[in-house]
Amino acid sequence: MDVDCRALVAERIRQRGPITVAEFMDLALYAPEVGYYARAARRSGRAGDFVTSVDVGAVFGALLAERFAGWWRAMGTGARGPARIDLVEAAAGNGRLTRDILDAAARRDPAFYQALAAHLVERSAPARAAHPGVLASHGPRLASSGDALPAGIDGIVFANELLDALPVHLVEMGAAGLSEVYVDLASGRLIDRPGPLSSPALAAYLADAGVTLGAGARAEINLAAVDWVSGVAARLRRGFLALVDYGYQAAELYSEARRQGTLATYHRHLVDAPDAGAPAGPAWLADPGSRDLTSHVDFTSVRRAAERAGLETVTVTSQTRFLLEILEGSPLVAELSAPDRLAERLALKTLLMPGGLGSTLTVLVFAKK
Repeated sequence: MDVDCRALVAERIRQRGPITVAEFMDLALYAPEVGYYARAARRSGRAGDFVTSVDVGAVFGALLAERFAGWWRAMGTGARGPARIDLVEAAAGNGRLTRDILDAAARRDPAFYQALAAHLVERSAPARAAHPGVLASHGPRLASSGDALPAGIDGIVFANELLDALPVHLVEMGAAGLSEVYVDLASGRLIDRPGPLSSPALAAYLADAGVTLGAGARAEINLAAVDWVSGVAARLRRGFLALVDYGYQAAELYSEARRQGTLATYHRHLVDAPDAGAPAGPAWLADPGSRDLTSHVDFTSVRRAAERAGLETVTVTSQTRFLLEILEGSPLVAELSAPDRLAERLALKTLLMPGGLGSTLTVLVFAKK
C-alpha cells in the first residue's frame, strides 16, 4: 500500500471533512509524487496493471496514421491537406502512440508527416519527462509537451482511454432520494458514506440523460468528461476529435444490470469490480495511489456535450469496425502479408477479435468544419 498517498487522503479528510469520490480519485490517481499516474512514466503493458491497444504493437498507431492522413487531406484542397496541422494527443503517457503514428507517417506518407506539429498533453511529470527521448527521432515534429491542451487547435485531437480515467462522482438512490457517496475516516480506516449532493449538476446530469436510478442503485457521474469534451470543442478551430474508450450508451450504463456502478480498480492485470456489500468496503478504496481506478463512460452524455459545443458527430462505433474500415483497400494489408510481419498480423488480430479490445472499446469521432 502507498502510505504517502493514503496519508494525503486522510489528512485532506481531517482538514475538510468527507470528500467526494471525485476528489478521492483525483488524489489517488494524479496527486504529485504520490498519485498512481504521477509516480511513473508508464503504467500499462505486461509489466504494468493493464493492457491498452498501444501495448499490442505499433500497428495500432500505423492504422491511426492512415486515418488521420485522410482527415488531413479532407481539411485541404485537392489531394493535399494544409501545410501545417496540429496533432494533439491527450493523456499521452510517455508518448508511445504519437511516436508510432509519426513512425508510420514518415515511412508511408511523407507529405502528411511534414505537415504535422505534434502536441503531447499529459498530467504526469515523469511521463512528460520521457517525451523528448521517446520522440527523439521526430524532434522537429514535436511542437509542445505539457499538462494542458493548446489554446487554439487546427487539426486532430485524439485520446486513447482518457475519459474512463477521469475522476467521477458516485451517487446512490436511497429511500429519501438521490444522495452522493463520500469518502470518510472511521477509526483510521477509509470508508464510504452517503451525504447530500455536492452539486445540483449531478441530478441535472441524470435528468438530462433521461435516467432514473432504481432503489439502492449506485452510479458514477463523469462531469469531468463532459467538461473536457466541451473544452476541446472550444479550442478546436477546425478539425477532428477522436476518442477511444470503454463505456455504454446511458440507457445501458445506468440499467439494472449495473446497479452497483462500474467503478473498479486494476492491479497486476486483475480487476476488482464494484461490491457495495463487501465487509472491507468497496475495492476502489483500497491502497490509494498503488492501483488504477476506472469507470465506464456514458457515451450519450459525451456525444450530447460535443454537439452542444458545436461539434458534429461523425461516427460512434466499435474499435473493430473502425479499424476494419481503415483496412479496406489499404496497402497496409499487403504489407502485413509478408512472411516477416507475423508479429504485426497477430497484433492486428488482437485489436480486432471479438471479446477482446476490438469489441470492448468504442471509437467516437467528432468534427468541426
